[in-house]
Amino acid sequence: MISALIFDFDGLILDTEKSEFVSWQEMYAEHQVQLLLEEWAVCIGAGADTFDPYTHLETLLRRPIPREEIRQRRLQRRMAMLAEELLLPGVEEYLHMARHLGLKLGVASSSSRAWVEGHLERLGILHYFDVIRCRDDVQHAKPDPELYLSALANLEVQAEQAIALEDSPNGVRAAQRAGIFCVAIPNVITSQLPLDHADLRLTSMAAMPLEDLIALVEQRRATA
Repeated sequence: MISALIFDFDGLILDTEKSEFVSWQEMYAEHQVQLLLEEWAVCIGAGADTFDPYTHLETLLRRPIPREEIRQRRLQRRMAMLAEELLLPGVEEYLHMARHLGLKLGVASSSSRAWVEGHLERLGILHYFDVIRCRDDVQHAKPDPELYLSALANLEVQAEQAIALEDSPNGVRAAQRAGIFCVAIPNVITSQLPLDHADLRLTSMAAMPLEDLIALVEQRRATA
């Protein structure tokens, strides 16, 4: 029986990924080169240390760049874009219904705790979550399953009692490697990436009520 939901954060609860990618694309365009999605995709859901956009830009240009100047301008641009973002469709409804159903709620994110908790608090939904596990808490970020295994342990549930909600290929792999049924709910950026390995794919949380999702997962578990 399903007793817990574990959410990714970036790109699933709040679309932080579009502003991150687009702001870097703009920096590259200023230097008359391109940052391709397939190059950027390796770090989506896996943490910033999997791809260094500064080094990649220098490699393309074959010369050093003013890193601190670019860092400040890009961050300012990104935060301006991010300030306009709201909760993604269906997120608040899932949180309300999960609490109504008595489910435990967790977050498993490859981002830092300060980033995740800061945004959850700003959005007014931090209080919903029983457990938040971030890259600060583990040795290995996604696609390694450690974040999900840590979330399961802290929620005190088994993998078969949980559903993971993810937006990226790396996140889906991490959840599945932890033995959790994973629902892919991609955003504008990750909808362009391969997500066929997910157990289920939805266009948004608004596309299927939580009660129906739980019933579907439990049915599939029973017939597996």
